[in-house]
Amino acid sequence: MTALRHGKYPFILAFLLPPVGIYVLYMLSPYVQAIYISLTDWSGLTASQTFIGFDNYVEMWNDDQLRTALRNNLILLVVVPVLTVMLALFFASMLNVGGRGRGQAITGVRGSSIYKVVYFFPQVLPHAIVAIVFAYVFAPENAGGILNNILEAIGLGNLTQLWLGEPKYLIWIVVLVMTWAFVGFYVVLFSAAMQSIPKDIYEAALLDGANRMTTFRKVTLPLVWDTVQVGWVYMAIQAMDGFAIVHIMLGVNGGVQGAGDVLGVAIYRAAFAQSDFGYAAAIGVLMLVLTMTIVVLFFRVLRRERVELA
Repeated sequence: MTALRHGKYPFILAFLLPPVGIYVLYMLSPYVQAIYISLTDWSGLTASQTFIGFDNYVEMWNDDQLRTALRNNLILLVVVPVLTVMLALFFASMLNVGGRGRGQAITGVRGSSIYKVVYFFPQVLPHAIVAIVFAYVFAPENAGGILNNILEAIGLGNLTQLWLGEPKYLIWIVVLVMTWAFVGFYVVLFSAAMQSIPKDIYEAALLDGANRMTTFRKVTLPLVWDTVQVGWVYMAIQAMDGFAIVHIMLGVNGGVQGAGDVLGVAIYRAAFAQSDFGYAAAIGVLMLVLTMTIVVLFFRVLRRERVELA
């Protein structure tokens, strides 16, 4: 027994060191390298790097286009998670507890199994395909624009626009596309959480005279809040990216006047269009700091007392 006790720590270290070493090598060291590169003028095409301190960060501070990209990321960060969570909770609630079966039994709305497939369908499409599809949706009529052609067909031709040619619309189109692409996954996620809630609780609330809204606020939301919190944080991280959708729909410059630019596209543009990996790495460090700050804030703001089933 004593020998086993003396050999406990070497035994633990023997199992911990390999995975921790692999994690440090492949997960943490790239962050350290990126921070160092952000302090150089490396072009990405040479072996030499000149240390320039915080010059890249000073350049970021004075870069008006980067301010636009940062503002757009903040819009995505606030609007996309709110819209996605609200829609996903509504759809999941309807699919699981929105209907009434025989004897007033709690069930989903009629055809809920079909709706689940329909809602989840966008999730199986790569973001590149989603961006290409919506580029055609918002294209001009002569380029096959689906939205403008529908407006013309129903007699609302005065509402047609060059949607992707107007700077004021660009970021809101990106919000719409990202919400459409995300909501299906969270419908399934929240549905799984709601299915774990005993139907007896809903039936008791129904007997007490609670309507659907009261049941949702007092029963459903508190019992699935942990899942909502995790989904919200994950969505915020997704919203901080937006690279594929913006790059494919609006181009490497973020659309007209760069109005739809985001930080992910700014990194790509600096690295591969301008051959300035040092500046691109500095933008990446900015994204890292923002993402970590947002995750911490979201966990603190959304934290609440856990509601458990007896």
